[in-house]
Amino acid sequence: MTSSLIRKAAPALLGAFLFASCSSSSGGTGGAGGTGGAAGTGGAGGTGGSLADPNCNGREELCDRPFDQVAFPMTHNAMSNAEAGWVSPNQNFGLTRQLNDGIRGMMLDTYDEEGELLLCHVICLAGSQPLVEGLEEITTFLEGNPEEVVSIIFENYITNAQTADAFDDSGLIDFVYAHEIGKPWPTLAELIAAGTRLVVFQEKLPQEAEYPWLMNIWDHAWETPFSFAAPEDFTCDPNRGDPANPLFLFNHFLSAPLGGSPDLAEMVNHNPLFIDRAHECEAENDDFANFIAVDFYDIGDLFDVVDDLNGF
Repeated sequence: MTSSLIRKAAPALLGAFLFASCSSSSGGTGGAGGTGGAAGTGGAGGTGGSLADPNCNGREELCDRPFDQVAFPMTHNAMSNAEAGWVSPNQNFGLTRQLNDGIRGMMLDTYDEEGELLLCHVICLAGSQPLVEGLEEITTFLEGNPEEVVSIIFENYITNAQTADAFDDSGLIDFVYAHEIGKPWPTLAELIAAGTRLVVFQEKLPQEAEYPWLMNIWDHAWETPFSFAAPEDFTCDPNRGDPANPLFLFNHFLSAPLGGSPDLAEMVNHNPLFIDRAHECEAENDDFANFIAVDFYDIGDLFDVVDDLNGF
């Protein structure tokens, strides 16, 4: 399938029709404690959610919210994980476990190592995964969970065409959403109804007309800084991107010299420090934090913080 066949998000009326009568749902993802990642049932490919039991990322209350008014738990260097034996990993578990535990945003680094496209971080000898294989894990999750919206932010050291080919080969192209700058973001219900449940950004290259779904993150978002050695170094100052952009990437992790550190995650992933800093950065910048990015998501209170920001 080529990117010219990508489906656009359905009109607002379609999403409203499908989800206006949301009733209580069961088995949702997200939520406190990171429990229950595999929410929806059925739904192969890019099909929409169940009409009988509508649910949006584990919460029926999120169905009517625009994408830029929802907080999503996100993993920094999501591919780098102890379970697969990476050196100095940033996470304990791989991509499938992360999704099953409730993660709905992933920061992934892509490299071309002698013609092989890989997920790795700086030094691929320290750990890597074939790019298509990693993307197939996300495809499988989306196929089995038709009421879940997921985002990816690529730190990309490959071309847009190479990324697009990997999306074609993995089947993930069937789920992508292309957003036009300056237009209102669709609700989660609209993304689910249209089957465009994967929002994809990349950092390093401008958006190309041939791949409208592969969006430059800094056209749509801004972020807080991410190079902190100790909790007292945290600031809420804008880093990359324009704070006027509709999406806010809230980086909340400490940087070890060679990679991740569970000990550093223990220092910053717990409340009240975590939620207090999130509220502080929202207040200082008069903005809503969308992507809540951490190392070692299973340590601390990430899912409680996301629930709090979403009003639960």
